[in-house]
Amino acid sequence: MHFSGVVLRRTSCDRVSGRRRTSLKAEITVRANDVFDRLSTNKLNICDTTLRDGEQTAGIVFANVEKIRIAKLLDEIGVPQIEVGIPAMGGDEKASIKRIANMGLEASILGWNRASLEDISHSIDCDVDSIAISLSSSDVHIEHKLMKDRGWVLDRIVESVEYAKAHGLYISVNAEDASRTDIDFMLEFARTARDAGAHRIRYCDTLGILTPADTYDRIKRLIDEVNLPVEMHTHNDFGMATANTIVGVQAGATFLSTTVIGIGERTGNTPLEEVAMGTKHLLNIDMGIDTHRLREIAEYVAKASGRIIPDWKPIVGSNCFAHEAGIHADGVMKCHSNYEPYPPEEVGMDRQIIIGKHSGRATIRHVLNKNGIEIDDDAAAVILDMVRATSISLKRSLTENELQYIYQDYMEDIKKHPR
Repeated sequence: MHFSGVVLRRTSCDRVSGRRRTSLKAEITVRANDVFDRLSTNKLNICDTTLRDGEQTAGIVFANVEKIRIAKLLDEIGVPQIEVGIPAMGGDEKASIKRIANMGLEASILGWNRASLEDISHSIDCDVDSIAISLSSSDVHIEHKLMKDRGWVLDRIVESVEYAKAHGLYISVNAEDASRTDIDFMLEFARTARDAGAHRIRYCDTLGILTPADTYDRIKRLIDEVNLPVEMHTHNDFGMATANTIVGVQAGATFLSTTVIGIGERTGNTPLEEVAMGTKHLLNIDMGIDTHRLREIAEYVAKASGRIIPDWKPIVGSNCFAHEAGIHADGVMKCHSNYEPYPPEEVGMDRQIIIGKHSGRATIRHVLNKNGIEIDDDAAAVILDMVRATSISLKRSLTENELQYIYQDYMEDIKKHPR
Protein backbone atom coordinates (compact mmCIF):
# COMPACT_ATOMS: atom_id res chain seq x y z
CA MET A 1 0.00 0.00 0.00
CA HIS A 2 1.06 3.60 -0.55
CA PHE A 3 2.44 5.47 2.43
CA SER A 4 0.64 8.82 2.56
CA GLY A 5 2.28 11.71 4.35
CA VAL A 6 0.24 13.53 6.97
CA VAL A 7 -0.87 17.01 5.91
CA LEU A 8 -1.05 19.41 8.83
CA ARG A 9 -2.27 22.93 8.34
CA ARG A 10 -1.32 25.61 10.82
CA THR A 11 -4.89 26.83 11.41
CA SER A 12 -6.12 23.39 12.48
CA CYS A 13 -3.03 22.75 14.62
CA ASP A 14 -3.57 26.02 16.46
CA ARG A 15 -7.04 24.92 17.53
CA VAL A 16 -6.36 21.38 18.75
CA SER A 17 -6.07 20.59 22.42
CA GLY A 18 -2.82 19.62 24.07
CA ARG A 19 -3.93 15.98 24.22
CA ARG A 20 -4.92 15.99 20.55
CA ARG A 21 -1.64 17.67 19.66
CA THR A 22 0.25 14.85 21.39
CA SER A 23 -1.86 12.28 19.53
CA LEU A 24 -1.14 13.95 16.18
CA LYS A 25 2.59 14.01 16.92
CA ALA A 26 2.57 10.30 17.67
CA GLU A 27 0.59 9.58 14.50
CA ILE A 28 3.07 11.64 12.45
CA THR A 29 6.02 9.74 13.91
CA VAL A 30 4.45 6.36 13.15
CA ARG A 31 3.60 7.27 9.56
CA ALA A 32 7.00 8.81 8.91
CA ASN A 33 8.60 5.59 10.09
CA ASP A 34 6.38 3.46 7.83
CA VAL A 35 8.34 4.44 4.75
CA PHE A 36 11.67 4.10 6.53
CA ASP A 37 10.76 0.63 7.79
CA ARG A 38 9.49 -0.47 4.38
CA LEU A 39 12.64 0.65 2.59
CA SER A 40 14.88 -0.72 5.32
CA THR A 41 13.69 -4.26 4.66
CA ASN A 42 15.50 -4.24 1.30
CA LYS A 43 19.25 -4.66 0.98
CA LEU A 44 19.17 -2.17 -1.90
CA ASN A 45 16.51 0.29 -3.05
CA ILE A 46 16.02 2.04 -6.36
CA CYS A 47 14.68 5.58 -6.25
CA ASP A 48 13.78 6.15 -9.87
CA THR A 49 13.81 9.77 -11.04
CA THR A 50 12.65 9.36 -14.65
CA LEU A 51 9.70 11.66 -13.91
CA ARG A 52 11.90 14.37 -12.39
CA ASP A 53 15.55 14.33 -13.50
CA GLY A 54 14.68 12.33 -16.61
CA GLU A 55 12.13 14.92 -17.71
CA GLN A 56 14.72 17.65 -17.14
CA THR A 57 16.49 16.38 -20.27
CA ALA A 58 16.58 19.19 -22.82
CA GLY A 59 13.58 18.74 -25.14
CA ILE A 60 11.67 16.15 -23.10
CA VAL A 61 8.16 16.89 -21.83
CA PHE A 62 5.89 14.13 -20.58
CA ALA A 63 2.15 14.51 -21.00
CA ASN A 64 0.23 14.04 -17.75
CA VAL A 65 -1.15 10.72 -18.98
CA GLU A 66 2.41 9.60 -19.75
CA LYS A 67 3.65 10.56 -16.29
CA ILE A 68 0.87 8.51 -14.74
CA ARG A 69 1.56 5.52 -16.98
CA ILE A 70 5.32 5.64 -16.28
CA ALA A 71 4.62 5.77 -12.54
CA LYS A 72 2.35 2.73 -12.86
CA LEU A 73 4.92 0.81 -14.89
CA LEU A 74 7.69 1.57 -12.40
CA ASP A 75 5.44 0.44 -9.57
CA GLU A 76 4.42 -2.73 -11.40
CA ILE A 77 8.01 -3.84 -11.99
CA GLY A 78 8.82 -3.38 -8.30
CA VAL A 79 10.59 -0.01 -7.99
CA PRO A 80 10.21 0.82 -4.27
CA GLN A 81 10.45 4.62 -4.53
CA ILE A 82 9.53 6.97 -7.37
CA GLU A 83 10.63 10.59 -7.54
CA VAL A 84 7.65 12.00 -9.39
CA GLY A 85 8.54 15.63 -10.01
CA ILE A 86 8.77 19.12 -8.55
CA PRO A 87 5.56 20.17 -6.75
CA ALA A 88 6.68 23.81 -6.46
CA MET A 89 6.29 24.17 -10.25
CA GLY A 90 2.54 24.21 -9.65
CA GLY A 91 -0.02 23.83 -12.44
CA ASP A 92 -0.10 20.53 -14.33
CA GLU A 93 3.08 19.35 -12.60
CA LYS A 94 1.57 19.67 -9.16
CA ALA A 95 -1.75 18.18 -10.27
CA SER A 96 -0.11 15.11 -11.81
CA ILE A 97 2.07 14.57 -8.73
CA LYS A 98 -0.95 14.75 -6.44
CA ARG A 99 -2.83 12.28 -8.63
CA ILE A 100 0.07 9.82 -8.64
CA ALA A 101 0.42 10.15 -4.86
CA ASN A 102 -3.22 9.16 -4.47
CA MET A 103 -3.31 6.20 -6.89
CA GLY A 104 -2.60 3.68 -4.15
CA LEU A 105 0.70 2.48 -5.61
CA GLU A 106 2.94 0.16 -3.65
CA ALA A 107 5.92 2.46 -4.19
CA SER A 108 6.81 5.34 -1.93
CA ILE A 109 6.13 8.63 -3.75
CA LEU A 110 8.80 11.32 -3.42
CA GLY A 111 8.68 15.00 -4.40
CA TRP A 112 11.80 17.06 -5.13
CA ASN A 113 12.32 20.39 -3.35
CA ARG A 114 14.80 23.14 -2.85
CA ALA A 115 15.72 23.78 0.79
CA SER A 116 12.71 26.06 1.09
CA LEU A 117 9.73 25.82 3.39
CA GLU A 118 7.52 27.05 0.56
CA ASP A 119 8.74 24.25 -1.72
CA ILE A 120 8.16 21.67 0.99
CA SER A 121 4.66 23.03 1.60
CA HIS A 122 3.85 22.33 -2.06
CA SER A 123 5.01 18.74 -1.58
CA ILE A 124 2.82 18.43 1.51
CA ASP A 125 -0.14 19.70 -0.54
CA CYS A 126 0.49 16.86 -3.04
CA ASP A 127 0.18 14.13 -0.38
CA VAL A 128 3.60 12.60 -1.15
CA ASP A 129 4.99 10.46 1.64
CA SER A 130 8.64 11.37 1.01
CA ILE A 131 10.63 14.38 -0.07
CA ALA A 132 14.08 15.18 -1.35
CA ILE A 133 15.53 18.44 -0.05
CA SER A 134 18.26 19.55 -2.43
CA LEU A 135 20.99 22.02 -1.58
CA SER A 136 24.42 22.69 -3.05
CA SER A 137 27.35 21.47 -0.97
CA SER A 138 30.37 22.48 -3.06
CA ASP A 139 32.10 25.81 -2.52
CA VAL A 140 31.83 26.65 -6.22
CA HIS A 141 28.03 26.32 -6.04
CA ILE A 142 27.72 27.98 -2.64
CA GLU A 143 29.78 30.99 -3.72
CA HIS A 144 28.85 31.34 -7.38
CA LYS A 145 25.29 30.00 -7.56
CA LEU A 146 23.76 30.58 -4.13
CA MET A 147 25.96 33.60 -3.32
CA LYS A 148 25.99 32.42 0.31
CA ASP A 149 28.39 30.72 2.71
CA ARG A 150 28.67 27.29 4.32
CA GLY A 151 26.93 28.40 7.51
CA TRP A 152 23.88 29.50 5.55
CA VAL A 153 23.73 26.09 3.86
CA LEU A 154 23.83 24.23 7.16
CA ASP A 155 21.14 26.49 8.63
CA ARG A 156 18.85 25.80 5.64
CA ILE A 157 19.33 22.06 6.08
CA VAL A 158 18.24 22.21 9.71
CA GLU A 159 15.29 24.48 9.01
CA SER A 160 14.02 22.43 6.05
CA VAL A 161 14.50 18.99 7.57
CA GLU A 162 12.85 19.95 10.85
CA TYR A 163 9.87 21.40 8.98
CA ALA A 164 9.49 18.26 6.84
CA LYS A 165 9.93 16.01 9.85
CA ALA A 166 7.16 17.87 11.69
CA HIS A 167 4.84 17.01 8.80
CA GLY A 168 5.50 13.29 8.88
CA LEU A 169 7.64 12.98 5.75
CA TYR A 170 10.43 10.56 4.95
CA ILE A 171 13.40 12.81 4.13
CA SER A 172 16.34 12.53 1.74
CA VAL A 173 18.79 15.42 1.84
CA ASN A 174 20.50 15.87 -1.51
CA ALA A 175 24.08 17.14 -1.58
CA GLU A 176 24.21 18.74 -5.01
CA ASP A 177 27.69 18.72 -6.55
CA ALA A 178 28.91 16.46 -3.75
CA SER A 179 31.74 15.15 -5.92
CA ARG A 180 33.35 18.63 -5.92
CA THR A 181 32.68 19.23 -2.24
CA ASP A 182 35.48 19.49 0.31
CA ILE A 183 35.35 16.16 2.13
CA ASP A 184 35.37 17.66 5.60
CA PHE A 185 32.44 19.92 4.76
CA MET A 186 30.68 16.99 3.08
CA LEU A 187 30.89 15.12 6.36
CA GLU A 188 29.58 18.15 8.28
CA PHE A 189 26.77 18.56 5.73
CA ALA A 190 25.72 14.92 6.21
CA ARG A 191 25.97 15.02 9.99
CA THR A 192 23.83 18.15 10.07
CA ALA A 193 21.18 16.44 7.95
CA ARG A 194 21.31 13.33 10.14
CA ASP A 195 21.05 15.23 13.40
CA ALA A 196 18.13 17.29 12.09
CA GLY A 197 16.21 14.10 11.31
CA ALA A 198 16.99 13.15 7.69
CA HIS A 199 16.64 9.49 6.81
CA ARG A 200 19.35 9.43 4.13
CA ILE A 201 21.79 11.54 2.15
CA ARG A 202 21.81 11.64 -1.64
CA TYR A 203 25.38 11.90 -2.92
CA CYS A 204 25.15 13.71 -6.25
CA ASP A 205 27.93 13.43 -8.80
CA THR A 206 26.26 16.33 -10.57
CA LEU A 207 28.86 16.74 -13.33
CA GLY A 208 29.68 13.05 -13.67
CA ILE A 209 33.35 13.61 -12.83
CA LEU A 210 34.03 10.78 -10.40
CA THR A 211 36.09 7.71 -11.20
CA PRO A 212 35.14 4.38 -9.61
CA ALA A 213 38.19 4.50 -7.33
CA ASP A 214 37.31 7.98 -6.06
CA THR A 215 33.67 6.95 -5.65
CA TYR A 216 34.57 4.00 -3.44
CA ASP A 217 36.85 6.04 -1.18
CA ARG A 218 34.40 8.92 -0.75
CA ILE A 219 31.29 6.84 -0.16
CA LYS A 220 32.97 4.45 2.25
CA ARG A 221 34.34 7.33 4.33
CA LEU A 222 30.97 9.08 4.34
CA ILE A 223 29.17 5.96 5.56
CA ASP A 224 31.85 5.00 8.09
CA GLU A 225 32.04 8.46 9.66
CA VAL A 226 28.42 9.62 9.52
CA ASN A 227 26.45 6.36 9.71
CA LEU A 228 23.60 7.61 7.52
CA PRO A 229 22.25 5.64 4.53
CA VAL A 230 23.65 6.94 1.24
CA GLU A 231 21.94 7.17 -2.13
CA MET A 232 24.07 7.21 -5.27
CA HIS A 233 22.97 9.80 -7.84
CA THR A 234 25.43 9.77 -10.73
CA HIS A 235 25.56 11.46 -14.11
CA ASN A 236 27.14 10.09 -17.25
CA ASP A 237 29.29 12.94 -18.61
CA PHE A 238 32.35 10.68 -18.78
CA GLY A 239 30.47 7.41 -19.24
CA MET A 240 30.98 6.39 -15.61
CA ALA A 241 27.43 6.62 -14.22
CA THR A 242 26.64 2.92 -13.92
CA ALA A 243 30.17 1.96 -12.84
CA ASN A 244 30.16 4.60 -10.10
CA THR A 245 26.75 3.47 -8.88
CA ILE A 246 27.84 -0.17 -8.70
CA VAL A 247 31.05 0.79 -6.88
CA GLY A 248 28.97 2.93 -4.52
CA VAL A 249 27.06 -0.21 -3.58
CA GLN A 250 30.34 -2.02 -2.95
CA ALA A 251 31.31 0.84 -0.63
CA GLY A 252 28.06 0.52 1.31
CA ALA A 253 25.45 2.70 -0.46
CA THR A 254 21.95 1.26 -0.15
CA PHE A 255 19.91 3.58 -2.38
CA LEU A 256 20.39 3.95 -6.13
CA SER A 257 19.02 6.81 -8.19
CA THR A 258 18.12 5.82 -11.76
CA THR A 259 16.19 6.80 -14.85
CA VAL A 260 14.74 4.51 -17.50
CA ILE A 261 17.21 4.22 -20.42
CA GLY A 262 19.39 6.76 -18.64
CA ILE A 263 17.60 9.92 -19.77
CA GLY A 264 18.62 13.02 -17.85
CA GLU A 265 20.35 16.36 -18.12
CA ARG A 266 23.23 16.62 -20.59
CA THR A 267 24.50 13.05 -21.11
CA GLY A 268 22.00 11.46 -18.76
CA ASN A 269 21.81 9.50 -15.52
CA THR A 270 22.40 5.95 -14.37
CA PRO A 271 20.00 3.71 -16.32
CA LEU A 272 17.49 1.71 -14.30
CA GLU A 273 17.91 -1.36 -16.47
CA GLU A 274 21.70 -1.39 -16.11
CA VAL A 275 21.56 -1.07 -12.32
CA ALA A 276 18.86 -3.74 -11.97
CA MET A 277 20.80 -6.26 -14.04
CA GLY A 278 24.25 -5.18 -12.86
CA THR A 279 23.46 -5.63 -9.18
CA LYS A 280 21.71 -8.93 -9.91
CA HIS A 281 24.42 -10.54 -12.02
CA LEU A 282 27.62 -8.78 -10.97
CA LEU A 283 26.94 -8.30 -7.24
CA ASN A 284 24.49 -11.20 -6.75
CA ILE A 285 21.91 -8.86 -5.23
CA ASP A 286 18.38 -9.33 -6.55
CA MET A 287 16.37 -6.20 -5.77
CA GLY A 288 13.09 -7.82 -6.77
CA ILE A 289 12.74 -5.85 -10.00
CA ASP A 290 10.70 -7.67 -12.65
CA THR A 291 13.45 -7.58 -15.25
CA HIS A 292 11.29 -9.40 -17.81
CA ARG A 293 9.55 -6.05 -18.41
CA LEU A 294 12.64 -3.88 -18.77
CA ARG A 295 12.41 -3.72 -22.57
CA GLU A 296 8.70 -2.91 -22.30
CA ILE A 297 9.18 0.06 -19.99
CA ALA A 298 12.22 1.21 -22.00
CA GLU A 299 10.13 1.28 -25.17
CA TYR A 300 7.36 3.26 -23.47
CA VAL A 301 9.69 5.87 -21.98
CA ALA A 302 11.60 6.17 -25.27
CA LYS A 303 8.38 6.82 -27.16
CA ALA A 304 7.08 9.26 -24.53
CA SER A 305 10.37 11.18 -24.55
CA GLY A 306 10.76 11.21 -28.34
CA ARG A 307 13.98 9.21 -28.15
CA ILE A 308 15.17 6.09 -29.97
CA ILE A 309 16.75 3.24 -28.03
CA PRO A 310 20.19 2.73 -29.63
CA ASP A 311 20.71 -0.78 -31.00
CA TRP A 312 23.87 -1.09 -28.90
CA LYS A 313 22.23 0.11 -25.65
CA PRO A 314 23.20 -2.26 -22.82
CA ILE A 315 20.42 -4.52 -21.52
CA VAL A 316 17.57 -3.25 -23.75
CA GLY A 317 19.22 -2.48 -27.11
CA SER A 318 18.17 -4.68 -30.04
CA ASN A 319 21.76 -5.84 -30.61
CA CYS A 320 22.20 -7.25 -27.10
CA PHE A 321 21.36 -10.74 -28.31
CA ALA A 322 22.08 -10.34 -32.02
CA HIS A 323 24.83 -12.60 -33.36
CA GLU A 324 26.32 -12.40 -36.85
CA ALA A 325 30.01 -13.34 -36.67
CA GLY A 326 30.33 -17.00 -37.59
CA ILE A 327 32.26 -18.12 -34.51
CA HIS A 328 29.89 -16.30 -32.16
CA ALA A 329 26.71 -17.45 -33.89
CA ASP A 330 27.91 -21.05 -33.96
CA GLY A 331 28.91 -20.83 -30.30
CA VAL A 332 25.61 -19.40 -29.10
CA MET A 333 23.65 -21.98 -31.09
CA LYS A 334 25.59 -24.72 -29.32
CA CYS A 335 25.21 -23.18 -25.85
CA HIS A 336 23.69 -19.77 -25.16
CA SER A 337 26.06 -19.00 -22.30
CA ASN A 338 29.02 -19.15 -24.67
CA TYR A 339 28.30 -15.58 -25.79
CA GLU A 340 25.41 -14.31 -23.66
CA PRO A 341 25.76 -13.22 -20.00
CA TYR A 342 22.09 -14.06 -19.30
CA PRO A 343 19.10 -15.27 -21.36
CA PRO A 344 17.34 -12.64 -23.51
CA GLU A 345 13.98 -13.59 -22.02
CA GLU A 346 15.18 -12.25 -18.67
CA VAL A 347 14.86 -8.71 -19.97
CA GLY A 348 11.98 -9.21 -22.40
CA MET A 349 14.18 -9.64 -25.45
CA ASP A 350 14.67 -12.28 -28.19
CA ARG A 351 17.80 -13.86 -29.58
CA GLN A 352 18.65 -12.98 -33.19
CA ILE A 353 20.94 -14.89 -35.51
CA ILE A 354 21.90 -12.32 -38.15
CA ILE A 355 22.60 -13.25 -41.76
CA GLY A 356 25.29 -11.10 -43.34
CA LYS A 357 28.88 -10.54 -44.36
CA HIS A 358 30.31 -12.07 -41.18
CA SER A 359 28.04 -15.11 -41.00
CA GLY A 360 29.37 -18.67 -41.10
CA ARG A 361 28.10 -21.88 -42.58
CA ALA A 362 26.48 -22.91 -39.31
CA THR A 363 24.23 -19.85 -39.49
CA ILE A 364 23.21 -20.62 -43.08
CA ARG A 365 22.32 -24.19 -42.25
CA HIS A 366 20.55 -23.20 -38.99
CA VAL A 367 18.32 -20.56 -40.59
CA LEU A 368 17.44 -22.67 -43.63
CA ASN A 369 16.75 -25.71 -41.46
CA LYS A 370 14.42 -23.60 -39.32
CA ASN A 371 12.47 -22.96 -42.52
CA GLY A 372 12.34 -26.62 -43.46
CA ILE A 373 15.34 -26.67 -45.83
CA GLU A 374 18.23 -29.05 -45.19
CA ILE A 375 21.58 -28.63 -46.95
CA ASP A 376 25.04 -30.11 -46.58
CA ASP A 377 28.28 -28.28 -45.81
CA ASP A 378 29.27 -27.99 -49.47
CA ALA A 379 26.01 -26.29 -50.36
CA ALA A 380 26.27 -24.09 -47.25
CA ALA A 381 29.73 -22.93 -48.36
CA VAL A 382 28.49 -21.88 -51.81
CA ILE A 383 25.39 -20.15 -50.42
CA LEU A 384 27.55 -18.39 -47.83
CA ASP A 385 29.68 -16.88 -50.61
CA MET A 386 26.49 -15.64 -52.29
CA VAL A 387 25.22 -14.24 -48.97
CA ARG A 388 28.44 -12.32 -48.32
CA ALA A 389 28.51 -10.86 -51.82
CA THR A 390 24.87 -9.77 -51.52
CA SER A 391 25.38 -8.30 -48.05
CA ILE A 392 28.40 -6.27 -49.21
CA SER A 393 26.57 -4.98 -52.29
CA LEU A 394 23.55 -3.94 -50.21
CA LYS A 395 25.66 -2.71 -47.23
CA ARG A 396 23.42 -4.44 -44.74
CA SER A 397 22.42 -7.76 -43.25
CA LEU A 398 19.86 -9.95 -44.98
CA THR A 399 16.45 -11.17 -43.94
CA GLU A 400 15.51 -14.83 -43.68
CA ASN A 401 13.36 -14.42 -46.78
CA GLU A 402 16.34 -13.03 -48.68
CA LEU A 403 18.39 -16.04 -47.63
CA GLN A 404 15.68 -18.31 -49.00
CA TYR A 405 15.73 -16.36 -52.28
CA ILE A 406 19.49 -16.94 -52.49
CA TYR A 407 18.90 -20.63 -51.81
CA GLN A 408 16.36 -20.69 -54.65
CA ASP A 409 18.90 -19.02 -56.98
CA TYR A 410 21.44 -21.64 -55.93
CA MET A 411 19.06 -24.50 -56.70
CA GLU A 412 18.17 -23.02 -60.10
CA ASP A 413 21.86 -22.76 -60.91
CA ILE A 414 22.35 -26.41 -59.87
CA LYS A 415 19.60 -27.47 -62.29
CA LYS A 416 21.20 -25.52 -65.13
CA HIS A 417 24.74 -26.56 -64.28
CA PRO A 418 24.72 -29.92 -62.48
CA ARG A 419 27.85 -30.48 -60.36
